[in-house]
Amino acid sequence: MLFSELPTASGHVIARATLNSPKSLNALSLDMIRLLDQQLDEWEQREDIVALWLDGAGGKAFCAGGDIVQMHQSMVKHAGESRNPVIEEYFAAEYALDYRLHTSRIPVVVFGGGIVMGGGMGLMQGADFRLVTPASRMAMPEITIGLFPDVGGSWFLNRLPGKAGLFLGLTGVHINGREAVEVGMADRMVDDDADALLTALGQQTFAGDARDNHAVLYRFFREQQVDMSGMPHPLMDHMAQINRLCDGESLTVVVEQLLGEKDRDAWLDKALRNLEKGCPQTAHLVWEQLARSTYFSLAEVFRMEWCLAVQCALHGDFREGVRALLIDKDGKPAFRHRQVADVPRAYIDGFFECPAPKHPLASLGN
Repeated sequence: MLFSELPTASGHVIARATLNSPKSLNALSLDMIRLLDQQLDEWEQREDIVALWLDGAGGKAFCAGGDIVQMHQSMVKHAGESRNPVIEEYFAAEYALDYRLHTSRIPVVVFGGGIVMGGGMGLMQGADFRLVTPASRMAMPEITIGLFPDVGGSWFLNRLPGKAGLFLGLTGVHINGREAVEVGMADRMVDDDADALLTALGQQTFAGDARDNHAVLYRFFREQQVDMSGMPHPLMDHMAQINRLCDGESLTVVVEQLLGEKDRDAWLDKALRNLEKGCPQTAHLVWEQLARSTYFSLAEVFRMEWCLAVQCALHGDFREGVRALLIDKDGKPAFRHRQVADVPRAYIDGFFECPAPKHPLASLGN
């Protein structure tokens, strides 16, 4: 992590935190989470800080997700055991950080240039100002590795229009910056140059009141937004079709409708192939997490997702999915179930049970 402070024209400070692991596309490690959390402890005590700016080093990614290679090592080490302390600690720390960003008294700005996936999406969705660029590529691709759309996915996917959230979770399809703005996963598209944007932001006149500062930031980013009308937006082009195909009384029905669709262009075909090759267990978790969390508070969402994440690590598909994608890279995961219809309801219900005698996020929101 890199931390710096930018003085403003009005004598205030913009605090900047940069994820600094460009070789891993700024994959979020436990150390990075702890360092950012500790720095927030200091910054949130100060009255001169008017905004928190969060970005990624290297120019290719804000954050490509959590450090799942590190997680795989722990899952191999603790395979067959009833607890995995590394996984439990990681997800508790990550989700607590996400919640902290969502509820921060300091306005949070995330510059989501380049790749924004998984854990990166969790950080971004906690921001007051979610910025994308023409180079942004966003996804919740957990269907590929046997996890589920976590880091608050139950919260923000449920708030997208129509069946967009369900479709994104089931297919892990990538979307660009325009689509992110149009579907509600980002607020503004701006130029790719984060440093220039931040320098210009420092020339603004801020005040002592957080609401006034929020208004200053809002006006500034509205003025900085770029024209995105020339960019493709296949997600929005397909929304009527997505809403029709994802309208079903059960996951099995919806998956049958999706995979049975004959009217496919290249974009939709790729999305549906992701589902077809993806983890059946994950598809069920997506369906259930969205259904169960419809009326949950944000804290309840993260408590539920912690149980799911730890259970995924204790079961085999998450470990196997990471192995096939990132360790052996054979692209041939041997998931426990061959298809969605083969997964028993009772098996999925077990993922929602807390695997620890005391929930580490029990006090979240209190």
